[in-house]
Amino acid sequence: VQLVESGGGSVAAGGSLTLSCAVSGGGNMKNCMGWYRQAPGKDREGVAAIATARGNEYYADSVKGRFTISQDKAKKTVYLQMNMLKPEDSAMYYCAAAGHDVCVAINPTYRHLIPSLDGHWGQGTQVTVS
Repeated sequence: VQLVESGGGSVAAGGSLTLSCAVSGGGNMKNCMGWYRQAPGKDREGVAAIATARGNEYYADSVKGRFTISQDKAKKTVYLQMNMLKPEDSAMYYCAAAGHDVCVAINPTYRHLIPSLDGHWGQGTQVTVS
């Protein structure tokens, strides 16, 4: 499936951004779609994911209460509303769409699953918080 991300940018600390991840190329939404991020020199980490059938949401502890993931099935799009942004949220944000591992790997206990998501990433969108 082809994923097209948008919505990144530069924002002051405390500000908000909304990221979008659209399924393109005639594909369908996968069982789980989510957002991961990678800062320079750091490993990729889970941010938030949604099980598209039931709408179950998964969040990293670092973003709970600040970020909200949602979906629009008609538009085949997943959104990440990011509020109260902090400088440590600065990273390249990647959308992933695949099976349940996309949701499970949000939990750092299962970060070893992240490499298995290769081939299921979008191109990424940069978020910079200063």
